[in-house]
Amino acid sequence: MSDDVLPDDDQAVQDTLAGDPEAFGVLVERYQDRLFNTLVRVLGSREDALDVVQDAFVQAFVKLDSFRGAARFSTWLYRIAMNLALSHRRRRRPVASVDETKTQVGEEPMDSQPSPERGMIERERVEVVQAALLKLGAEHRQILVLREMEGCSYETMGKILQLPVGTVRSRLFRARLQLKAELQAMLPDEVERS
Repeated sequence: MSDDVLPDDDQAVQDTLAGDPEAFGVLVERYQDRLFNTLVRVLGSREDALDVVQDAFVQAFVKLDSFRGAARFSTWLYRIAMNLALSHRRRRRPVASVDETKTQVGEEPMDSQPSPERGMIERERVEVVQAALLKLGAEHRQILVLREMEGCSYETMGKILQLPVGTVRSRLFRARLQLKAELQAMLPDEVERS
């Protein structure tokens, strides 16, 4: 593998299957941070997200010969990670308190606005949304994170979650309604105005 140019995903997969020990490392480097950030939102815990990311890459490596290239490598990897996240959530009780979530997920970055009050309000909103998100079922939380935070298309979400696009759309609709209901319960005055 050349030090100058990193291979694209397909080439890295082929190189890994051909026995190049560094090729899979390229894929790990390329996707680990983004996958971790997604899983923190899905699982609500940095520690759990680290465990699932590690497990996802191990499974991807072990099952790499079953990757057929019908979807992008990233879609295939996210599917593995989301399935592991669902299994992980079933084994653990979700974190529901705002303070606990803040401890587990960590502080959100400071708002770049000049006003400290504005930054505090934005952080509080992020904490409330994260707490409301953690009250949702795993299926609804996953689909909201993929669409609203990762910006995935309906087609990509369908491939990751192994669902038809129509099911993705209806599940996303129900997830948004459930999130709105949770937010209304936590912030009744603010959500009614929106």
